[in-house]
Amino acid sequence: MAKYQNILVAIDPNQDDQPALRRAVYLVKKNGGRIKAFLSIYDFSYEMTITSPDERTVMRQGVISQRAAWIGEQCHAYLNDGIPIEIKVVWNNRPFEAIIQEVVSARHDLLLKMTHQHDRLESVIFTPTDWHLLRKCPCPVWMVKDQPWPEGGKAIVAVNLSSEEPYHDPLNIKLVSETIDLAKRVNQTEVHLVGAYPVTPINIAIELPDFDPSVYNDAIRGQHLIAMKKLRQQFQLGEQFTHVEKGLPEEVIPDLAEHLQAGVVVLGTIGRTGISAAFIGNTSEHVIDHLKCDLLVIKPDDFECPLTSEDIDEHDDEE
Repeated sequence: MAKYQNILVAIDPNQDDQPALRRAVYLVKKNGGRIKAFLSIYDFSYEMTITSPDERTVMRQGVISQRAAWIGEQCHAYLNDGIPIEIKVVWNNRPFEAIIQEVVSARHDLLLKMTHQHDRLESVIFTPTDWHLLRKCPCPVWMVKDQPWPEGGKAIVAVNLSSEEPYHDPLNIKLVSETIDLAKRVNQTEVHLVGAYPVTPINIAIELPDFDPSVYNDAIRGQHLIAMKKLRQQFQLGEQFTHVEKGLPEEVIPDLAEHLQAGVVVLGTIGRTGISAAFIGNTSEHVIDHLKCDLLVIKPDDFECPLTSEDIDEHDDEE
């Protein structure tokens, strides 16, 4: 059964061009499914100037209707092309909670949201809402860069090869299998795996005169190469599609993504503590800060959304 059949697109309220919607339409054309174009809006000035509850309700509905009509204009060509798109606008002053609530209640299996690119650094800028979604949204989150997909863009899956924790292996397998499946269904995109291994700790080399850094590096690299070979063989991937590099993940992964002209980097999470990409601590949050391409974050099977029903208020003022 094909994944990503019930797609939620978080609409950017500040511009007419919607790269996330465009990417979702492309996925539906290739993979089937349906789209919901979703927008959470709130204007504090209305709440302050209009005191009557009835007047506030009318005002909200008016603003919601206007924004829904505006989204309809963005979707017009896609709807005429036969793409199934539902439009939904809600009044909520915490967009990430509104989005997660919609994901949970409508059982969406993929969220797409646009990110902006820093003009000078070319890296992607993530807002607080973006970070909340990456850490807490129960379904995969695809952050779409507001630049065209590179010609022949590849998919890079960041995997953990240290096997220090029991959840790493099943998460690696899930990341690779879902990425390969999507690549085959969509456009036969090349899938590459990347793992980073640490450099020799300087303090050890200084404190232990008999310590041989080269032997240590060779041993660590050898362990990672064996683990990578085992992983790639499970998916019949050629050695040329796997990369084991020395260095910090936040340096290795963005550098390889740029070298291969990747269209998307796929990372994993380990649960409530936030993005980890199955690396030690939260180093992958630094990885994300250095990326210049799309990002797809996939949760493990046992992921539990840290937002409870009590955390998310119910909002009925919607269209």
